[in-house]
Amino acid sequence: MEHGLFIAFEGGEGAGKSTQSALLADHLRERGRDVRLTREPGGAPASEAIRGVLLDRAFEGMSPRAEALLFAAARAEHVHRTIRPSLDSGTDVITDRYIDSSIAYQGVSRALGVDVVEELSLWATEDLLPDLTVLLDVNPHLGLTRTGEPDRMESEPLEFHLRVRQGFLSLAERAPHRYLVISADGTPESIAAIIASEVDSLLDGDAA
Repeated sequence: MEHGLFIAFEGGEGAGKSTQSALLADHLRERGRDVRLTREPGGAPASEAIRGVLLDRAFEGMSPRAEALLFAAARAEHVHRTIRPSLDSGTDVITDRYIDSSIAYQGVSRALGVDVVEELSLWATEDLLPDLTVLLDVNPHLGLTRTGEPDRMESEPLEFHLRVRQGFLSLAERAPHRYLVISADGTPESIAAIIASEVDSLLDGDAA
């Protein structure tokens, strides 16, 4: 059985990850592929419960280490219950956030260290990496205006989100073969077309 394609969408707040994830899922289904849309933190019952703690403003001031461990725990369950079984069954998986979010938010912006958070995330996921990571790059000055009532992460100061953005860009520069970096300033349709073309090339290349 063909192994599913694993694609992660990354980016700061208000980058349009959920919109583009859904548009790509529609495109892949039009190609006749089975697709599982999911998100982080979340994507499995226990992971969704942890999401409630992580994003609740009642827990502002949480220890950065506790935060990183909770994200890793949610991700471990997400991979175990949802992502890996779907991929193994031949279903494509599109996730709104994955390992890079932890590295950018906790490793860089919380200053826990890129290597430390990356190692923790790889251990939690048993080294499962996406076939493609789509980084929707948005200036936080714009992105934060696109969000509604801010959750615990969104309510962090602007400087925090500026560091997150730089963290994402640094990760993409480190492994350009695994990333598609797109400005989030374009229309949803124009951005979706670029992503679809990249994914089509990836699929058609695998089939060749």
